[in-house]
Amino acid sequence: MAIVNIIMPKLGESIMEATVLKWHKKVGDVVLLDETLLDIATDKVDSEVPSTASGVLEEILCKENDVITIGSVIGKIKTNEPEPSIVSAPAFAPSPNNAILSNGASQKQEEIRVPFQPSEMAVPHKQESGRFFSPLVMNIASREGIPFSELEHIKGSGNDGRVTKSDILFYLEQRGNNQQHLARQSFAPTPVQATPVPYVHYQAPPPPVYPDTTDSGNVEVIEMDRTRKYISNHMTMSLATSAHVTSFAEADVTNLVTWRDKSKHEFEKREGIKITFTPLFIEAIVKCIKKYPMLNSSVVGDNIIIKKDINVGMATALPNGNLIVPVIKYADQFNIIGLAKQVITLANNARTGKLQPGDTQDGTFTFTNVGTFGSLMGTPIINQPQVAIIATGAIKKKPVVIESDKGDSIAIRHMMFVSMSYDHRIIDGAMGSLFLAAYVEALESFDVNRTF
Repeated sequence: MAIVNIIMPKLGESIMEATVLKWHKKVGDVVLLDETLLDIATDKVDSEVPSTASGVLEEILCKENDVITIGSVIGKIKTNEPEPSIVSAPAFAPSPNNAILSNGASQKQEEIRVPFQPSEMAVPHKQESGRFFSPLVMNIASREGIPFSELEHIKGSGNDGRVTKSDILFYLEQRGNNQQHLARQSFAPTPVQATPVPYVHYQAPPPPVYPDTTDSGNVEVIEMDRTRKYISNHMTMSLATSAHVTSFAEADVTNLVTWRDKSKHEFEKREGIKITFTPLFIEAIVKCIKKYPMLNSSVVGDNIIIKKDINVGMATALPNGNLIVPVIKYADQFNIIGLAKQVITLANNARTGKLQPGDTQDGTFTFTNVGTFGSLMGTPIINQPQVAIIATGAIKKKPVVIESDKGDSIAIRHMMFVSMSYDHRIIDGAMGSLFLAAYVEALESFDVNRTF
């Protein structure tokens, strides 16, 4: 007999903790290799944790709603193996079936497995105030010198007000800015003749506190779900991080509409999927990024990181009203057929809850189609740490003045508003407008006779 540890699996490079949603097995139950043991959730997607051995569930070390750091032991399985072994759940790979490899002899790939060494930070901590803090948050607080007395006053956006990684990082940023401001005030030299110009430091005001109206009886109180809390925190953080500017343009997409109308039946018959406008819009984004690579970057401190890979995220509405942004990796390497298949696959997986953690990571630019639900235009919020996002509005027929060598004329055309929000810290109005103009040009010059 041997005991095999169940390990919280690695879910992506930037994900350090996960929340236990539901255990499908209880102590004493028989489990099979690769059988689902529990459901977990990160800030972005939900996943299943499969069993890495066959046997009997000997012990469960965490409860539902506990926030557990990656690599922690969350349970134990008693197996019939003759010798004890250390088995860890493999990282989820972005494969169609998310195949799970065991520690058995059938595994062809050589691996070096390092046993997880538990420490006092391996489980969530509960303070005297009753608040829980995840190991990741505790480690960050310890590294940055934040005492418990200060940690307990950080406002959390997680379940039951728990402090998430984003919460403490945002707090540290504001804390650092305040300390720098105090340092400037403490050590600024006293001017002798000139009138001093006061240093003005912007700090986002706290959210307004509205009076409680629940006693009136004429209200409905709905608690935010985990995804909505993450979206709320991420969008607010983005507005506090980037200097948002939004530019607008109008595009004549008649050629694009005409091509899709005449090609959609043959496309679906040949490829087995429908051709929507989304892959056409993303194809134009890729062309413009190649011309203006600064829009495919991020800001780290005082450095601008220009990304060589073009990974386009597409905002996707979920049936419950929430939003998720799956990413088309290496979008510049796909033709229109490849882009169409990527769009359909990612959108379907998003709506059916089948996205893998890696499907929402590493985006370098984001596209959102606000016209899907009838909006003419929008002012999208930048998806951090990116520096730009494009929104397309609804396509409407309009009378338009057509200029030509023979004079002006009026024609009915398919018109669409396009808006782009960008980070004014590094993207000035000139570059933002040039990119947007290039995008409109790419849409308007679409070859109506192209093949696929």
